[in-house]
Amino acid sequence: MRLSDLRGRHVAVWGAGREGRAAVTAIAAHGPAGLVVVDDSANFLTLPWDGPLAAAAPLVTGEEGFERLAAADVVVRSPGVPNTHPWMVELRRRSVPVTQGSALWMADHADRTVGVTGSKGKSTTSSLISHLLTAMDRPNVFGGNIGVPLLDLPEAELYVLELSSYQCSDLTDSPRVAVVTALFPEHLDAHGGEREYYRDKLNLIAHGPHAVVVNGADPRLAAELGDRAAVRAGSPDTTHVATGPDGTQWFHLRDTPLFPRAVLPLVGRHNEGNLCVALAVLDALGVDVVARKDSLAVAVAEFQGLAHRLTEIADPSGLTFVDDTLATSPYAAMHAIDAYEGRPLTVIVGGADRGLDYSPLRAHLAGREITVIGVPDSGPRIVEALSGLPSVRTELADDLVAAVGLSRKLTPAGGVVLLSPAAPSYGRFRNFEHRSEVFAQAVADTAR
Repeated sequence: MRLSDLRGRHVAVWGAGREGRAAVTAIAAHGPAGLVVVDDSANFLTLPWDGPLAAAAPLVTGEEGFERLAAADVVVRSPGVPNTHPWMVELRRRSVPVTQGSALWMADHADRTVGVTGSKGKSTTSSLISHLLTAMDRPNVFGGNIGVPLLDLPEAELYVLELSSYQCSDLTDSPRVAVVTALFPEHLDAHGGEREYYRDKLNLIAHGPHAVVVNGADPRLAAELGDRAAVRAGSPDTTHVATGPDGTQWFHLRDTPLFPRAVLPLVGRHNEGNLCVALAVLDALGVDVVARKDSLAVAVAEFQGLAHRLTEIADPSGLTFVDDTLATSPYAAMHAIDAYEGRPLTVIVGGADRGLDYSPLRAHLAGREITVIGVPDSGPRIVEALSGLPSVRTELADDLVAAVGLSRKLTPAGGVVLLSPAAPSYGRFRNFEHRSEVFAQAVADTAR
């Protein structure tokens, strides 16, 4: 289904946030017979619905919203509306067509798009791909789940998109190059279970992409792919890290050394894998990676990394505060913790409680000396999951600001305070950017 297919039809947009606003603007321009917006989760964090948006589509809240959805010819849901929502279940039962702005956009732009998803690494990998393509004289527009709704993107010859599992679930067209960085249990409450989550995530590659590039080192992803044709980055037959000509670790394309690992400014082994995937995508797009290896090395060295992903904040105390608010699962937090191995470490965890299993985090921290501070809502449950580990000190704080203050008292000089929540931001913050703002302000306000 394309945006043009909505002309003359009654459309209900479900969700009044960033994605819903973009959908209303785009759909209104295509002449629907009727357009309404439904918000069933309005609260004190909700932004006003006024001006041109209100003129284009009235806002309906409360129980009346379902009747407006059910009466529509097409429902365009925001990515934050879960498949398990009771209204979604009933709409499916009634055979009401449901799609997303991402699917509408992809139907018109798939052949010009690199789409990146994964349970971990999609933000950094998609940003790397966009950055390196630009350096290789391949201008592109970067957007998606990273903050710019697809329906707000300008026209371009090439797009690089970060796509969440929610955005992938309704796609009926795969991007030209479909990229998957990792798979582990995430967002199970929204998808209905582990199998459903993997199904929705891998829907990205289900509709005829020209090329599929994956992280070949991820065992669960390998199991889900089976013998499907794909470029498996990290393997010797494509981009990988191995001993180079000077005896240190180098990035390679097959047998050819490209540049030293030390060129990449990002910490952690997982970021080595992210760059391997990015280089494999460039190779799949026809960039001569070997011929341009020197220019690529310069571009890699200049890569700044993402805000909210292992972003270090300078502090006069000598402590290193790190914003990793995008780490919304225990597995993501585990990678972040590994990146600071060998330094005194305090980790702040907790956020919206989706009922995730935190036993993998417990197993990962067994035998490590570390301090963990839990904040609402899931923090107390995470702390409880870590109870009894002899080298793990656990504390609770009333909120993120209090946790920052407590971390200053508990973290030894020269240590690291890592916000890697292992849980999403929603419920107490508008979005992940808001959580980062609160964290950074708390660091500034408590500095001595």
